[in-house]
Amino acid sequence: MNSKSDARDRLCITTMRTLAMDAVQAANSGHPGTPMALAPVTYWLWNRLLRFDPDDPIWPNRDRFVLSAGHASMLLYSLLHLCGVKAVNGQYEQLGEPSVTLDDIKQFRQLESKCPGHPEYRWTSGIETTTGPLGQGVATSVGMAMAQRWMAGYFNRPDFEMFDYNVYAVCGDGCLMEGVSSEAASLAGHLKLSNLCWIYDNNKITIEGHTDLAFTEDVATRFMAYGWNVTRVGDANDLEMLDRAFGTFLKETERPTLMIVDSHIAYGAPNKQDTHAAHGEPLGEEEIRLTKRNYGWPEDAQFLVPTEVPAHFQQGIGKRGKDLRTAWMSRFADYQARYPELADHLYKMQHRQLPDGWDRKLPVFPPDAKGLAGREVSGIVLNALAEAIPWLLGGSADLAPSTKTRLTFEGAGDFTSSHLSGRNVHFGVREHAMGAIVNGLSLSKVRPYGSGFLIFSDYARPAIRLSALMEIPAVHIFTHDSIGVGEDGPTHQPIEHIPSLRAIPGLIVLRPGDANEIVEAWKVIMQLRHEPVILIVSRQAMPTFDRTKYASAAGVARGAYVLVDTSDGRPDVLLLGTGSEVALCVQAHEQLAAEGIKSRVVSMPSWELFEQQPEDYRQSVIPSDVTARVSVEQASVFGWGRYVGTRGQAIGMKSFGASAPLKELAKKFGFTVDHVVAAAKAQIARIPPQLTASQP
Repeated sequence: MNSKSDARDRLCITTMRTLAMDAVQAANSGHPGTPMALAPVTYWLWNRLLRFDPDDPIWPNRDRFVLSAGHASMLLYSLLHLCGVKAVNGQYEQLGEPSVTLDDIKQFRQLESKCPGHPEYRWTSGIETTTGPLGQGVATSVGMAMAQRWMAGYFNRPDFEMFDYNVYAVCGDGCLMEGVSSEAASLAGHLKLSNLCWIYDNNKITIEGHTDLAFTEDVATRFMAYGWNVTRVGDANDLEMLDRAFGTFLKETERPTLMIVDSHIAYGAPNKQDTHAAHGEPLGEEEIRLTKRNYGWPEDAQFLVPTEVPAHFQQGIGKRGKDLRTAWMSRFADYQARYPELADHLYKMQHRQLPDGWDRKLPVFPPDAKGLAGREVSGIVLNALAEAIPWLLGGSADLAPSTKTRLTFEGAGDFTSSHLSGRNVHFGVREHAMGAIVNGLSLSKVRPYGSGFLIFSDYARPAIRLSALMEIPAVHIFTHDSIGVGEDGPTHQPIEHIPSLRAIPGLIVLRPGDANEIVEAWKVIMQLRHEPVILIVSRQAMPTFDRTKYASAAGVARGAYVLVDTSDGRPDVLLLGTGSEVALCVQAHEQLAAEGIKSRVVSMPSWELFEQQPEDYRQSVIPSDVTARVSVEQASVFGWGRYVGTRGQAIGMKSFGASAPLKELAKKFGFTVDHVVAAAKAQIARIPPQLTASQP
């Protein structure tokens, strides 16, 4: 490096720092300290090393950059602006306009700005994942690194290396304190993800003060114990030392890398304390002037971007990224000619499309009074789908034998450090990391699933919420869905979980009621492109309905449908159920019919899909003029008032469960035919005879 290049480097770094100061000050909100401290690190990575084309930020083989320390969002926004990253829409179309303009930066943290308080995937092109909840970014980056390994194993050929990208994630003390990062780091070390580099900002500051208050562990030794390569940069401003550290990562072939970077935020005033600025307060106008003077910057200039700076980024990341992408696209054209089927799969996967005939081998289940457990059926369907969709892969948090999510067809195999194309992922007992890793896999365009017991959805909830916020089609399979767990007792019996998952915006919850409803649920799931799904299935057997007698299970696609009705379509009472309780509603319907009482059974596997239907359809299923209503679900009754009304009856759980055989629990908590029939009669009795639906 010569003095001229040194001067350009310093100019770019100072521009990034002053943009962060000015944006936070204008917003009167935000975190200027970390963007200022890490500007040299991210500048060097982006402009000298990152394989990323600003003109095509969704190029499949690009390096991924994750800002896990999402509060330092101005660090990323300044890079997106200075590199000239272009915007891409939801249809994967390049718009030709900047992803982040200077006006967006001036509107940092303001309504509709492309620069919200924390980076948001899909909202701003060039952002690989939504971050902010500490630890989520680094955990998600593990999924991205695993996706590269899997795609390399499936698509690469000796003469065509289609996937060899690296994943970089910036994290801080908060990220490493959160348990999810430990779960993810442990798995990354086990899988020997040498394409993964976490850059740890070791500034020893959190919101409450110095990390010595609560965090004194030896981070380097901890990560070495995980099986990571650990390097250290003693000064974040030392570009030569940073270059060597990144070079060490690029040479590593057996371990993920933790790069510990010691940083200190230097402001203009002597003895300036950096705690508040690093974690949520503007510097103040006078301090900004002093700091700019210290940098040799015009003190009163705001949002200044010297023309040399974008030009320097164009000569660095711009040229390198364009050349790499152009070479890759040329290679892909040759790949299409040599391996047309693989090339078709690669294209469809990247565009969230499905291969031809993906649903051809899905089973149809015959009527069966005893039926099958929901988890058994789901496993059968999952295997049929995965055999037809090569990029459908996943596993469980050490519960595959119970969740029935193991792929057993020939060639499925296990995903390991030595078998990269395996389809069965062993997450270990790490529900939270599993959820984040599934997000990372999905963001990389493979179609992933994770599974566990419904009770443990609590452990994965932060990652599930982020999948909904990002609008990515992650699949979360949860079994052991009710008090049907029986003898395991209330620690394993989910009560509040179904309604609490339904409360997450953009998340589709599916609780199918028999084998063929499960098949239809999976059809819905596989065709989603922007919605994550919770598939909830039973541990115990559910009767398989005779579809010549009852309505087609295809109604699942509309969220709720009339399963069985009165002969004239004018019921006196509605019986609404989900999952295993639909069969209970059917039995109650038949007993009521034997007594001359007219009822309608509505299967409601997905409230979210039902609410997306036109009003006339929803009225045809749950007519407003039939106010006698009973819902049946082995979960908290919270939310059922929406469908049964203020005077309807919701049969459900109002306490935790108990340890006992299922039949005893069903009787104790009112999940019996007699109880449902009595509730239906009580509902009819409260309505004046002239107002019942059966009256002309």
